[in-house]
Amino acid sequence: MQSRVFVLALLFLAGCSAQEESDARQSEVSRCEGISGPGEMVWIEGGTFIMGEGPRYPEEGPPREVEIPGFWISATEVTNAQFAGFVRETGYVTMAEREPPAIPGAPPEMLQPGSATFRVPTLDNPSWWSWTVGAQWRAPNGIGSSIEGRVNDPVVQVAYDDALAYAEWAGMSLPSEEQWEYAARAGSDSPPEPKDASGKPQANYYQGVFPARDQGEDGFTSRAPVGCFEPNAFGLYDMIGNVWEWTSTQGERVDAMEQVGVIKGGSFLCAANYCARYRPAARQFQERGLGTDHIGFRVIDTAREPPASNGED
Repeated sequence: MQSRVFVLALLFLAGCSAQEESDARQSEVSRCEGISGPGEMVWIEGGTFIMGEGPRYPEEGPPREVEIPGFWISATEVTNAQFAGFVRETGYVTMAEREPPAIPGAPPEMLQPGSATFRVPTLDNPSWWSWTVGAQWRAPNGIGSSIEGRVNDPVVQVAYDDALAYAEWAGMSLPSEEQWEYAARAGSDSPPEPKDASGKPQANYYQGVFPARDQGEDGFTSRAPVGCFEPNAFGLYDMIGNVWEWTSTQGERVDAMEQVGVIKGGSFLCAANYCARYRPAARQFQERGLGTDHIGFRVIDTAREPPASNGED
């Protein structure tokens, strides 16, 4: 975890943003409570697709043909309620809740348990990201924040090992980048921005000029409960936007200070004028030992038998 010292620079490169929790965010609960069964698994029939098709950033290409065997995947991101059940049963303590190691030269706040959160920059403090003492999955934005009343929000402030621990407890695994992208594409071309023909947002992402203010045209200026937007052609919710999602794929990094993983899908923090990684082909590298307030995950099952075909018992 020595690279915690460099967390702000790493997150700056992630190219996505968020807006502080606000009174407007509270009103979003009444507009959408999410779907009733976030634990549902969906069978994805295997096939071949062009991974990295239509690359916008260098790390997305080159396009290449990939064959994917069938697998089950959770219809939604893992929610606060699901993760709470895991913690109750196992007593698991997430990375953000653990005492960080003593790092010479680290700022005092980074020697206390916490995690990374986004803040709207100001003239006095132009930094977008900060190490927030007390930030963890139960308090995604730090001390004083809460998941009370947000059981169907995607769990965040989970590092890679936290997501992996949940998946193993559930008897499942994290999707590879290839599986994730195949499921997100759902057999169709992805638009340059998740809007319908009339310009209405079809996912939870950042509308407005980043990083000044998210106008919330999609109904949200922060995390949305899972399932508030129409599913893709495979019946999967929030594959684009809402929160980034961990994959099992290890990312490439020029230095060897810390392992990084590939996250996919963009989030409520991605804006057209800065990030635009709300496309299936988009990918981003993230330090595996660090969670944020805009990264979650979903799980897959490759051991479970596929559904019976028509005509079979």
